[in-house]
Amino acid sequence: MFKSQLLRQVARAATTQASRTAPRTQPAVSSIRRFTSAPVRLEKSSSDDDVDAATTSGQPGQSGDHEGQYARTSSGIIVEYPEEKDLPPSNPVVGRGGVHAKRTLATFSMEGRVAVVTGGARGLGLVMAQALVTSGADVAIVDMNKEEGARSAKGLIDIFKQENPGSEKLPKVTAHFCDVSSPTSVDQSVAEILKAHGKIDNLVTSAGFTENYDAISYPHDRMQKLWGVNVDGTYMYAVAVAKHLMGRKAPGSIVMIGSMSGSIVNVPQPQAPYNAAKAAVRHLASSLAVEWASAGIRVNCISPGYMLTALTKKILDDNPELQKQWTSLIPVGKMGRPEDLMGAVTFLSSDASLYVTGADLRVDGAYTCT
Repeated sequence: MFKSQLLRQVARAATTQASRTAPRTQPAVSSIRRFTSAPVRLEKSSSDDDVDAATTSGQPGQSGDHEGQYARTSSGIIVEYPEEKDLPPSNPVVGRGGVHAKRTLATFSMEGRVAVVTGGARGLGLVMAQALVTSGADVAIVDMNKEEGARSAKGLIDIFKQENPGSEKLPKVTAHFCDVSSPTSVDQSVAEILKAHGKIDNLVTSAGFTENYDAISYPHDRMQKLWGVNVDGTYMYAVAVAKHLMGRKAPGSIVMIGSMSGSIVNVPQPQAPYNAAKAAVRHLASSLAVEWASAGIRVNCISPGYMLTALTKKILDDNPELQKQWTSLIPVGKMGRPEDLMGAVTFLSSDASLYVTGADLRVDGAYTCT
């Protein structure tokens, strides 16, 4: 029996081998397209030449000087972040926080909360601090310039009094020094805030800055400083506040201020280290959102587009062509204002977003959609 099975297997193998080695009849015209062949249009019009010139079949520049001009950086643009003494001051927004009778969700209220805003003495940080104050929170402004922070804190209280005459309860707004790139300074400022306010419920990490150098020319010490403030400072302050919240076994919300630059490459100004830093902030928010979810700590990111702060205005005054190039790439055709972030930061800080964590909220006029 075993012998007969073996004979059948040998016979099948021989038949299979014969069929594999038998010559095949080739068709008169092969249907196989060789790698060296390329499709050719049988009929071409004069306009085809213009279109072809705009593809990889054309030579660089063949279709015109416009090729790629709006999608490249220029090494001729250099913007160095100014020294502290040269930074323009910011003022609170007027007419955004008065008494009103409009109905809205109660979950947007920040009553009874204490919020910390790093980089809150001016610019985006100050306006977002005002949004939290207007929504009912007490706020600690943290900044390298404590004097400017104190001036801004007083300004927030003055505006609140002006827009809420007869209010029985005034917000508590304090100013604190901190170099967020220093672990010691971060711990000291957190301790000072806890002494003044008793607790921390919310954090907005707005401390950060950008510079424009081409990558090859960027001074290494300035690049380290940029990363120290934008990335290390965001991480260390978030960890310090999270430790406090975990110690209290209290829920909380952390909003990291990133940038659309963490998702796209800005043009025409070169800023690779800044872009990479903001991409790190965006992913840091996602990572910590997962890590701290079990502790009831939500971590989200806001990625603003081009915002017309006092500093941005100064940069555009020095580089007038930038404004046209920037707005030409924004679908809504306009830059944002700092106050356009007020609703976003209030939403992510309040109970209105209790099931939102690890999100990146882009406030960019649809820039990153195109």
